[in-house]
Amino acid sequence: MSDVEVDPQQAHPHPMVAIAPRRRRPGGRRGGGGVGGGLQTGTMDAATSSSPPPRFCPLAEGVEDNWTWSKRHRSKEVVLRGPNSRTVHFHPNWSKGTAGVQGKRSLNNGRYYWELHVSQRVFGTSIMFGIGTKSARLHANAFRNMLGENEHGWGLSHKGVLWHKGVALLYTKRFRENQPTQIGVLFDGIEGTLTFYKDGKCLGVAFRGLDQIDEPLYPIVCSTAAKTEMTLKCTRREFVNLQDRCRAVIMRRVRSASQLEKLKLPLPIADYLREVIDEKEPLRQVNQLEMCIMNYDLYEARE
Repeated sequence: MSDVEVDPQQAHPHPMVAIAPRRRRPGGRRGGGGVGGGLQTGTMDAATSSSPPPRFCPLAEGVEDNWTWSKRHRSKEVVLRGPNSRTVHFHPNWSKGTAGVQGKRSLNNGRYYWELHVSQRVFGTSIMFGIGTKSARLHANAFRNMLGENEHGWGLSHKGVLWHKGVALLYTKRFRENQPTQIGVLFDGIEGTLTFYKDGKCLGVAFRGLDQIDEPLYPIVCSTAAKTEMTLKCTRREFVNLQDRCRAVIMRRVRSASQLEKLKLPLPIADYLREVIDEKEPLRQVNQLEMCIMNYDLYEARE
């Protein structure tokens, strides 16, 4: 097995696991318990930092946040470029491991949404998006799913798998290789959830229980693929208000749409509460055979 990951343009096609996302109700999702910070299943146009929020932006009523990537908290294999250092360039020469970078924005106790434009270099062992604490590793001298390898990170890999505490759960379809894509991340510190969006489609709640994390949480991205590039296109936040907090308290007891209907609330209030109801089946853990198929590219020269 090669320790250098190269561009797979000339590699032969290999098997992959494609998991179709389940159908979902309109609106957002509700927080709650889960596996060590909550693993569970989860429209919008691209937006630049200087343009108005997209029509279907989850925080369209919020304000522009204008955070960027940390020059201090990053791998030595990460180069920051562009206006306000919003573009991350991974492994500028070649890749022999995994590189990550942390955002400057401290999350927790609020609602934040950001979008990432990922270049066409989508391939290899793992390209990841998500959040983590200051203890999350930002560099490894090996190809690995670094964000979520332990309790300090919550990440989604380009293979459609969620990672936290080293546990992998099937979440969505594997990303198409060598095609650019737009990834949205919605952190809801009030409900305690993390939701991902891909190319204008909500994938549903991925992680729960994040409101129970006392340590500061930060946006993090990482990649094993050489010359991968991501650009932060949209960063928005919503003010925490009494309405948000009241909904969180109510929804700790209202667990389903049928329970909500029994309350016979005015339609605007019922719609607001219904946004965070999630009645999906739990995600299942990736089995050993599926993991071997997903990591088949480890046995050929790539990245």
